[in-house]
Amino acid sequence: MPARTVLVTGAQQGIGAAAARAFATAGYDVAVNWLDDRAAAEAVAADVTAAGRRAVLVQGDVGSAAACAALVGAAIGGLGRLDVLVNNAGIFPRVDFLDMTEAEWDRVLGVNLKGSAFCAQAAARHMVASGTRGVILNLSSSAVRGAVLGVHYAATKTGIIGLTRSMALALAPHGIRVNAIAPGLTDTAQPRHGHSEAELAEMARAVPLGRMGRPEEIAGLMTYLASDAAEWITGQVHHINGGVYLA
Repeated sequence: MPARTVLVTGAQQGIGAAAARAFATAGYDVAVNWLDDRAAAEAVAADVTAAGRRAVLVQGDVGSAAACAALVGAAIGGLGRLDVLVNNAGIFPRVDFLDMTEAEWDRVLGVNLKGSAFCAQAAARHMVASGTRGVILNLSSSAVRGAVLGVHYAATKTGIIGLTRSMALALAPHGIRVNAIAPGLTDTAQPRHGHSEAELAEMARAVPLGRMGRPEEIAGLMTYLASDAAEWITGQVHHINGGVYLA
């Protein structure tokens, strides 16, 4: 039986890079989607091949339906099939709500929400056509509770929950499972943008478990939800945040 395959969007850094490595360790061949840092993506791909799995690099911005279809198609072309899609790509440009522009709103919704929807659509079309009982994982966030400088971001991550539940119902007849993962404060470039080390330490102390999460911990949940051990789990939001948000 051929190895299972996964496409991870936004895999050049952070949680996406950790996901690519974790899936490789779990035995998957990996399509590494990247946007603007080829060297970083190549380093992730090298880790995948070091784990004994195939890696393909897929450059692309998920901000349009056409681009989503193209990058999913490139991943399938490179790997031969697609079993799992991880909708990880996302942006969080901080802006005060009173200063937010229409262009900023459109860009965040385009990447985070529309991108997730149309990457999932392209992946699901392939899965249905090939008879693959696949898995789609969407990245939400603890920002569903609200984000003072991220009204647009919080709107997308809340929208991801509705998207996940609705897609789970729509795709269940085809044996395709869809779940959302909502990380809390995680040690990536995102929280470091605009925060000093002292501020990050204070934020970490506010977490009941006393620290930031590690990207590898988020990736571990992904590989579990993609596995046969989770084959009766679909349409759910899985919060992983050290106890900050109990749901």
